[in-house]
This record gives sequence, structure tokens and C-alpha cells, in this order.
Amino acid sequence: MLSERQRLILNAIVDDYIRSAEPVGSRSISKRGDVGYSPATIRNEMSDLEELGYLEQPHTSAGRIPSHKGYRYYVDHLIHLKELPKHEIDRLKRFFAERMQQQEAVIRQVAMILAEMTNYTSLVLEPELYHTSLKHMQIVPLNERQAVMIIVTNTGHVEDKLISLPQDVPVSEIEKLVNILNAKLSGVSMMQLTSKLYNELSSEIAKHVSKYQELIRVLDDALAIEEEGRVYLSGTTNIMNQPEFRDVEKVKSLFALLEEQDTLAKMLTPSESGIHVRIGSENNLDAIHNCSLITATYSIDGQTLGTIGILGPTRMEYSKVISLMKYFSEELSNLLSNIRYQG
Repeated sequence: MLSERQRLILNAIVDDYIRSAEPVGSRSISKRGDVGYSPATIRNEMSDLEELGYLEQPHTSAGRIPSHKGYRYYVDHLIHLKELPKHEIDRLKRFFAERMQQQEAVIRQVAMILAEMTNYTSLVLEPELYHTSLKHMQIVPLNERQAVMIIVTNTGHVEDKLISLPQDVPVSEIEKLVNILNAKLSGVSMMQLTSKLYNELSSEIAKHVSKYQELIRVLDDALAIEEEGRVYLSGTTNIMNQPEFRDVEKVKSLFALLEEQDTLAKMLTPSESGIHVRIGSENNLDAIHNCSLITATYSIDGQTLGTIGILGPTRMEYSKVISLMKYFSEELSNLLSNIRYQG
């Protein structure tokens, strides 16, 4: 356990280092009105905090910087969440008040605004397909052999795929097929569509549609979906604005990671709901051992769907970012719930 004085000094050092990105000395801490100790006393405490692993001294004559352990103690015990400024709250309220019809539009905008407001890299994992169901389906013929299949899910996700039609299938039969699919598959999990198609619908489709076997094979291919969620990124180059990452060689592995959708999806897939802070080496991937990742889940009816995340340096403005994540998590959940129950 740290003493009250050590807690006060550690808090001051983290705050100053987050703001300046420069090692913090005892004299600058003593000038703060909220500390009230002499430089000599502060130096002694800084030495003790360094021995305990909460601070590091990058150069012999320089001040100290927080270690990953120091950031963890700060986040767990010292942080005071700031209220978001009124102009930011007003902007976010306007955004979430808009009548946005598609899930992708919401998620892209969330990623963009988070990156802009934090100046870090934002990542948003779209709703997991295990918890997504079909709302509506449509097949729009383009010519005798091609059509566009449009799939709308309960979360507002819209996907269109070009499909090939068997020869000589009348448009009226395509309409009958779509009516059967919507009547029988609406509300069915996206992961169960193909099994329902074969096990429960093939005989009924056969009664109304010629060349039904060919059409079922086409539908099977069109309904094939990737189990990994899609990750939307914004502000991927923001990390280069941070002093710690101005060496391009140092961040090559980080940029390579940001191009790996599957890895990012696994990194963001939540093990439990809520807000989580992983600092430095607490992250499993070597590419982000010099970063902090703050994630928050969003949900519908209490069921976790996906994750929003902020990736930045360990010298992150934790208070502001955690406040933003809390706000976005709640409002994104509300907005997706509204999209789900529209119409």
C-alpha cells in the first residue's frame, strides 16, 4: 500500500507526464498548489516509488516517468473521471439524436468522432453475428441471369450481394421465394439461416418454385457469412502525433497489426461486459506492448453485441478517454436498440 503522500505525488507525476510527455522533476511537482511538499521531500518519495516499480528514470539526471505499474495504480486507485465539456456533450447529443438507419453508418461515425475527440486510434467491433438475426430479405433481378440479394438484420446491418439466377426462372417465382424466406426466416439467427433453409424450407420452396434446387444452392452461397466481426478503424495515423512514436521503425509492427482484421476482432471480442483498461505489457500482442487499450462493450437488451476501443500511448489521458467510452457505450447501445425496433 502506498502512503497518502506517495499517492499524491504519483498522481501529480502521472498528470504532468500525460500533459507534457516530458520526465517530471521534483521541483515542478513542488510548485503545484495541490502538493505542498518541498523538492527534497518529493525527491525522497520519488526514489521510493521508483524502487517500488511505480516510476522509471529514463536518464540519470532527468526526472521520472510513470511505469506500466504506475499507470495501473493510477487507473485503479487515483483517477478522477472528468465531466465531458458542454460543447462535446452537445455535439454527441446531436449525433445520437439523428435518425440513422444503418448500423454501418453509426459505427463508422462513432469511430471517426472518437478518434477526433481523443487524437488516438479508435476501433469499433460491429455486433457479433451470433447475436444478430435476419429482419428482412429482398432479391432484385437485374437481368435474366443476375440479381442483387439484400439482407437486413435486426441491428440495422444492410448487406447486398450479386447472385446468379438459374435460366428461365420467372420474376413471379422469385417473388414467391422471397415471400417464403421472409415469412419463415425473419427473426432467425444469421448463423442458423442455411440449416433452416435446407432442413425446414426446401420442401415448401419446391412446391412453388421451379429449379428450386439450383436456387437453394445460390442462396446457400449468398448467405455464407464470416464468423469474425468487422472492425472499423479511424485515426490510424494519430499515433504518429505522439512523441513516443515519432520513430517510424518503432511503429511498423503496430501499423501492420492495424491491417489484420481477424487479429483486431479477436483482440476486441469481449470476455465480459463493461469498461476495461489494458496497459502496456498487459496486452497480449507484442505490437502494442508500448500502448494502452481501453475498451467498452455495447449491448441490446442487456446482451453484449460488440466493442468500442481506443488505442494510444501508455501516457494516455485516461480520465477523458474513460469518460468518453462510458458515454459512447451507453448511447451506442440506445441507438442500436432504436434501430433494431424500428418498424
